[in-house]
Amino acid sequence: MNKTLQVIKYVIADLLAAILAWGFFFAYRKHTYSSDLNLWKSIISDEKFIYGISLIPLMWVIFYYILGSYNRIYHRSRLKEIGQTLGASLIGVTVLFFVLILDDLVVKNYQLFMFFLVLLVLQFGLTAIFRMILTSITAYKIHNRTIGFNTLIVGGNGRATETYLEIEKEFRSSGNKFVGFVNVKDAKEYLLSNYLPHFGNYEDLERILQEQNIEEVIIAIDPSEHEYIKSIITSLNSGNVIIKIIPDMHDILLGSVKMTAIFQAPLIQIFPDIMPNWQFVLKRIIDIVFSSMAIILLSPLFLFTALGVYFTSKGPIFYSHQRIGLNGKPFKMVKFRSMHINAEDSQPLLSSKNDIRITNFGKFMRKVRLDEIPQFFTVLKGEMSLVGFRPERKYFIDQIVQQAPHYKLLLKIKPGITSWGQVKYGYAENVDEMVDRLKYDILYLENMSIAVDLKILFYTFLIVMMGRGK
Repeated sequence: MNKTLQVIKYVIADLLAAILAWGFFFAYRKHTYSSDLNLWKSIISDEKFIYGISLIPLMWVIFYYILGSYNRIYHRSRLKEIGQTLGASLIGVTVLFFVLILDDLVVKNYQLFMFFLVLLVLQFGLTAIFRMILTSITAYKIHNRTIGFNTLIVGGNGRATETYLEIEKEFRSSGNKFVGFVNVKDAKEYLLSNYLPHFGNYEDLERILQEQNIEEVIIAIDPSEHEYIKSIITSLNSGNVIIKIIPDMHDILLGSVKMTAIFQAPLIQIFPDIMPNWQFVLKRIIDIVFSSMAIILLSPLFLFTALGVYFTSKGPIFYSHQRIGLNGKPFKMVKFRSMHINAEDSQPLLSSKNDIRITNFGKFMRKVRLDEIPQFFTVLKGEMSLVGFRPERKYFIDQIVQQAPHYKLLLKIKPGITSWGQVKYGYAENVDEMVDRLKYDILYLENMSIAVDLKILFYTFLIVMMGRGK
């Protein structure tokens, strides 16, 4: 499957739909105001038409991109596609109406309503038609096994074998192209090995996902293996895969199983998307705008803090060391130095309440978070966000993972200057406290949204103003 080519097809279709919609709408407006027999000639020579036909379709594509319309291009439900297209059309047409059309000279008010309605019908109708054609062609290829998604099964015996056979015998394929399985509990033999290659134990999932280019994982473990579900999900969530779980009857009764197709096996689907794409885009915009403003407005404090560090202790003004960020990639985190030089000669150490390594001015900086100011530059670079989880050094992450393997889930997002754990718990003085604080960062991950970010920023501001930092 060529995902890039498929995205290009949707972009071209959306561009064509927007060009036709604006062209027909412009002609309708012209016809409303004029009875000129050479209508199309006057339209084509109109500068507003040229600008509109050139720029408006591009704005639509950018808008669709922000909404995430080009994500998971092969996993599209036609019914959901229509609903999302209608919602996007309503928002986009409303903006166009108020920016470009509302000041039109009209004889009667109902003409404005007609303009809005005509543009909405054209934009939604043409976009939906083109998208339905592409989505239907893709669905046909998936159902007929022309294209499929590399799929791994977790489990190797009873339920895993039943699930594999059920999916393989589906009247209309769900697109799963099975490449192999991993076991949970070790056994002398596995029933599923009669049908699929055995790639090893689930503990090697991260490596296997990359090596086999896995796109979907089906968890089909036996009841005796349910105690491993937490570790399995943690390993899978470190990758960008769709997870499907075989439900028990109580899952069905509780409404956890939402079917999207009649002929497919009932599965609980877990998508790796943390929050909608438009919120990720907005979060990045907020990071850039807020950090830029902070750097400008806090420049006097920046200078004050730099002078305070310089005159109160020997050594450099800034201190930087390597932290682990998004997708496990290391980056340099820069802070104002709050400790005496050579404070960590032997091995990395965490600071404590009465840490003799911290300078007097450093204690003040930490209380009001002045030492964090340089991190706004790191946010601008894109290595951190305003809100996320507090990044740690690999030395401590290795210890945390031994007690709490689910720490790896945090590496799906950017670390932040502040965090839910930082607001609720504060700085940790040892690995056990890091593990205790971790539950708040996991809560943030599960509830991540712009609204939650704004709340955390607000409470961080209160902590700074009240000097309650630790």
